[in-house]
Amino acid sequence: MTADSESSNKKKLSLTGSVALGTGVMIGAGIFALVGQVAQLAGSWVPWAFFAGAVVVAFSSYSYIRYSAANPSSGGIAMLLKAAYGPGVVAGTFSLFMYVSMILAESLLGRTFATYLLRPFGLQGSPVWVAVLAVAAIAGAALVNLVGNRWVEGSATVTAGIKIAGIAILAVAGIIAAGAGSLGRLLTAGERTPPEQGWVGFLAGVTLCILAYKGFTTITNQGADLRDPKRNIGRSIIIAIGLCTLLYLLITAAVTGSLSVSEITKARDYALAEAAVPTFGSWGVTLTVVIAVVATLSGLIASLFSVSKLYDMLQDMGQAPGLPGKEGHQSLYITAGLAMILAASFDLSQIASLGAILYLAMDIAVHAGVIFHLADGIRAKTWVPWTAIVLDATVLLAFVFVKVQSDPLTVATTGAVAAAITAAQWIAVRRRSHQDQPHRKSPARETR
Repeated sequence: MTADSESSNKKKLSLTGSVALGTGVMIGAGIFALVGQVAQLAGSWVPWAFFAGAVVVAFSSYSYIRYSAANPSSGGIAMLLKAAYGPGVVAGTFSLFMYVSMILAESLLGRTFATYLLRPFGLQGSPVWVAVLAVAAIAGAALVNLVGNRWVEGSATVTAGIKIAGIAILAVAGIIAAGAGSLGRLLTAGERTPPEQGWVGFLAGVTLCILAYKGFTTITNQGADLRDPKRNIGRSIIIAIGLCTLLYLLITAAVTGSLSVSEITKARDYALAEAAVPTFGSWGVTLTVVIAVVATLSGLIASLFSVSKLYDMLQDMGQAPGLPGKEGHQSLYITAGLAMILAASFDLSQIASLGAILYLAMDIAVHAGVIFHLADGIRAKTWVPWTAIVLDATVLLAFVFVKVQSDPLTVATTGAVAAAITAAQWIAVRRRSHQDQPHRKSPARETR
């Protein structure tokens, strides 16, 4: 290895940095903001809903690991869809589904940051201040990303350690305060509040839990920035999912052991802060706010880094527009700008619903592409993505069924967004095909 290649390799992300970025995206709004919303659907079976979400994601991760290990790049998912369906409407549409779902995740992080930061002042319900602080958080995370990869990796590694330790402390202390029997009660139904809508409600809750794990897909965008990506992408994804699963089970067991379902749903946007009060008193709110702020800000930094890489790839593939000029950070500006707009326009519940539906639709398309077009080339066993499709479709249908009854406007908005993306891709592909055709002169013109 030459000195130049050694220097270049040192500038790339390590396995630790990759896991930190992945968990940085995963451990954020998903666990801090969604516990209350999941409780509304799954009752006190929240820990089991998060465990079921981990099972779904574990099967889903297989397709991403197999393809990314064989073809590491900065636009992992976009390249997978292009390889499966060609550079046309299908690949472009579902790539943008993923991109938009990740922007929604960033806006969710921003609003969660604002909600927890305002909790000690009793302003967590203020639509104005929540929106203002959410936009400020996204802008700050974008500034950190302008510094470069090493700063992003360094901040992600440090903050990942802080929030993992903090959440673990909250979880263990909550379980101890609730009594060791709180873990045993997870296995019994006698003292638990079942979902109001039965299994349909539980499965709908699982759909939201998947949002707490789907950040693993951003690791596939690190192919060009990760050392030994063919080996480390898969390892990074597996470690990140396993670590998050353990933390989520511990913290949700502590929450359901400390609060009733009605108490959790009443404080649905900041349930972890309320759950800390019985154990730590007023200091519990402060401690949880600090951890939430660190978790959400680090999640924003990591997400903006990875999602900007995806947008770079979409631009290179001609599936996404750029800004006028040749500014080197276009993708970061576009991603952060869109996240700010969404954070100011929608509440946490709407953002989560939009993101979940678009993500699962994209995920199903990925697995279908692997089954019918890529399996032989990446040596994938097709029964795994088939299982992932069945699981995705099951929870997605349950979620849409519940949302059509409780929040039809959000479902309609999601449909409108999906239709707009599809139409835009159809127009873009037609224009690109016309531009690629050779401009042949007619005989009449050649004689002139």
